[in-house]
Amino acid sequence: MDPTGRWFGRGEPGYEEARRATVWNARVPDRYPDLVVQATSVAYVQAAVRHAGAHGMRIGVRSGGHSWAANHVRDGGLLLDVSGLDRLEVDRVSMTATVGPGRKGHEMCAALAAEDLFFPAGHCRGVAMGGYLLQGGYGWNGRVLGPACESVLGIDVVTADGAIVHADAENNSELFWAARGAGPGFFGVVTRFHVRVYERPAVCGFSLYAYPIELLEDVYRWAHAIGPDVDRRVEMQILMSASFAALGIDRPAIVIASPVFADSEEEARAALALLETCPVRDRALIAVPYAPAQLPDWYDAVMHAYPDEHRYATDNMWTSAPVDDLLPGLKSIADTLPPAPSHVLWLNWGPSPRRQDMAYSVEDNTYIALYGVWSDAADDGRYADWARSHMAAMAPHASGIQLADENLGQRPARFASDTAMLRLDRARADYDPDNRFHSWMGRP
Repeated sequence: MDPTGRWFGRGEPGYEEARRATVWNARVPDRYPDLVVQATSVAYVQAAVRHAGAHGMRIGVRSGGHSWAANHVRDGGLLLDVSGLDRLEVDRVSMTATVGPGRKGHEMCAALAAEDLFFPAGHCRGVAMGGYLLQGGYGWNGRVLGPACESVLGIDVVTADGAIVHADAENNSELFWAARGAGPGFFGVVTRFHVRVYERPAVCGFSLYAYPIELLEDVYRWAHAIGPDVDRRVEMQILMSASFAALGIDRPAIVIASPVFADSEEEARAALALLETCPVRDRALIAVPYAPAQLPDWYDAVMHAYPDEHRYATDNMWTSAPVDDLLPGLKSIADTLPPAPSHVLWLNWGPSPRRQDMAYSVEDNTYIALYGVWSDAADDGRYADWARSHMAAMAPHASGIQLADENLGQRPARFASDTAMLRLDRARADYDPDNRFHSWMGRP
């Protein structure tokens, strides 16, 4: 193999450290590939893929390791870690950039900000661009700029035969189509993304409200009702948790934390004004109609809900169901909340504009996700099934899921339209006829 990389066979020194390093979730699965390869060059990626082909090994690919379910870690085969491919190059004139799959989104945002540029990177520190862009990418100002995969202009890919090809709207167009939404079921190794970048919004701010959990029905009825009217520059994120220590709230509560991106503070305040209309506004524990912020501040705030070195189990749903259908499930979730920082996310996302033609093809007006978060392995039996069981109970009201918070190994669910899935299968048969790359968990 090319010298710019390392490989570890199962049972050899360094293997377990390399395997565990591919998973950010402290709940590392009991799945053991035969070989872990850490690639730091495209040539090494090609050599690893060819090695897998020569030895009949299937391949899982990891860029940043923030897959809660660790889809990339499988029994047997080859686990290809491309986190070392993290080069970023920015062209201010063409408003484009090229970025390796291992580049962390928050690092990319910081580099772009130095040039007054912006990209809708993921909300959590540590999320790398590879898996994030492949699964869609719900990031900062995403309701305006769309899922981040819509900003992908082209990709450089190592295919199942070890060749390196470029794919865009004119070249290998089916591979390009599949890469924007296939997520962990993509049948190739993207070594570089070509993306569109944007002018940095002049103003970044937020509003913050907190309500006692006893007002659940009032808050969610109101949130559901105003959903279509929420300014698309506002990310209305509603979190429900047993406590919010960072806010000084030591009781179960509902927090509405809403970033806004605008051209002026006046526009930002106007965009957030609708959030002052909650019918129980006078009973708020905290009420901040507007405050300025910077993206690093938001990253700090978000990571209170997603701390390092914790154990995670997640699940999610898209829905446009009537609020009366959703409330029983939300109340059941509230009654069974594990200790913080476990939480519920409700996001008013749609109605969305018409999307580009790409594998990403399922979204809806409201996104609901559950995040079980705990630190002690002894509590796995108490908390590991909390998210899955509640999402399974609410599944009759779901139109699908998003891959960012997938739990397909435990609960298979729809993440692409029927037409898109058929097209994905055809593209896989063309580009990976020997099924070299793992598909989604829960599916052959």
